[in-house]
Amino acid sequence: MSTLTVWRFPTAGGADDAVSRLEHLARQQLITVHDAATVTWAEGAKKPKTRQLHNLAGAGALGGAFWGMLFGLIFLMPLLGAAIGAAAGALAGRFSDYGVDDEFIAKTREQITPGTSALFILSSDAVPDKVAAAFEDVSADLLFTNLSTEQEQKLREVFAD
Repeated sequence: MSTLTVWRFPTAGGADDAVSRLEHLARQQLITVHDAATVTWAEGAKKPKTRQLHNLAGAGALGGAFWGMLFGLIFLMPLLGAAIGAAAGALAGRFSDYGVDDEFIAKTREQITPGTSALFILSSDAVPDKVAAAFEDVSADLLFTNLSTEQEQKLREVFAD
């Protein structure tokens, strides 16, 4: 079973700093990273910058289309207003079919704001106490949603590049 986790950092550079810790954990086989991306939202910027982490997960299990659609749903849809409400609802419904629900989207949207950053990870086989220890001196909030194997496979099929 894979887990989609979102680590929220109180600074715009926090996610980038966390990537090196995650790489170290992966090299020690304390977590398997299938795909990952960062969101960095500088103070005063109108929108965040996103980046898929190919160095951590190779080509990525989900691909750029998944991350692009997820980040669009989280960060762009609220800015576009009611004119595309139906399209936003249809897109949100499609994600919920694959384990990413409206509550996850709303909570993520509320907590990733200007001046913060986030690290999104699709992982498995984590050793929870070791992962927690690696981040114990880091100020971060952890949001997560578990995906079943079936949901992960559907995501891979739907969002494959």
